[in-house]
Amino acid sequence: MKNLSNEVVVHKNINGFQYLQFRKLLEFNDVLVHAYSLGIDKNYRTSINTQKTNPNEFHKALSNYQRLCNSLNCDYINLVKPNQSHSKNVKIVENKINDDKPDFNLNEYNLTDGLITDKSKLFLTTTNADCILLLFFDPSKKVIANVHSGWKGTIQRISVETVQKMKKEYNCRPENIICCICPSIKKCHFEVEKDVQALFENEFKQDLQKVGRFNEIIERKSEQKWVIDTVEINKIILQNEGLKADNIFDCGICSVCNRDLIHSYRVEKEGYGLETSIIGLI
Repeated sequence: MKNLSNEVVVHKNINGFQYLQFRKLLEFNDVLVHAYSLGIDKNYRTSINTQKTNPNEFHKALSNYQRLCNSLNCDYINLVKPNQSHSKNVKIVENKINDDKPDFNLNEYNLTDGLITDKSKLFLTTTNADCILLLFFDPSKKVIANVHSGWKGTIQRISVETVQKMKKEYNCRPENIICCICPSIKKCHFEVEKDVQALFENEFKQDLQKVGRFNEIIERKSEQKWVIDTVEINKIILQNEGLKADNIFDCGICSVCNRDLIHSYRVEKEGYGLETSIIGLI
């Protein structure tokens, strides 16, 4: 079996469910549970549209969530998921809303791509298929966040928005916050044309020039093509917000390069599947 373990993450297979866990977050397994799913035979698509138009797929996804949570020894009923829309909106989760099922497809989390809580027994979850998922944890304040940052969310600096909200709502200090970066499309495969390149250049030129890495991170490949390192951009802007470089843990795994284990929109196109990340205080 292919194993994606490296110095940052551990690849586990429990009862037929594969997932990654960050070595740093495992240091806090007495207060924290987390995972990033693996396997293109599983799909975690639970959107409102799926629930309405393909109930069979929806119920399979619920079953996958339940079995994954069983592998992590957490109750899947306590999952809370935003209705992702490539926004910069991050919301605080104070309590469960549904009594007997996960908090999926709720109006309270419409147009939302990040969740933050300091409450135990609330397991925050997001999904991706090439986009970046970021897991945040402040061990001092016992605050967690789970954030979906596709290229549109990255341009809107949703990762920074999350840290600012953790500071404002919970008095978190950025230097205490740990950020773990799940598998996503890497620079090797994130090829774009001028319209998208221009958006990144306009937003991040100063940040990247300041560290002398503009041409490395937004790299021209041909007259009409560029490759962009969105993971490195998030690292830089998070450090500018006060996170320590040593507290940012990038798994270094590309979803496209590992298409046999990780869902990728660019590979699968229409009908693509979704992976999920979970983080919760226990």
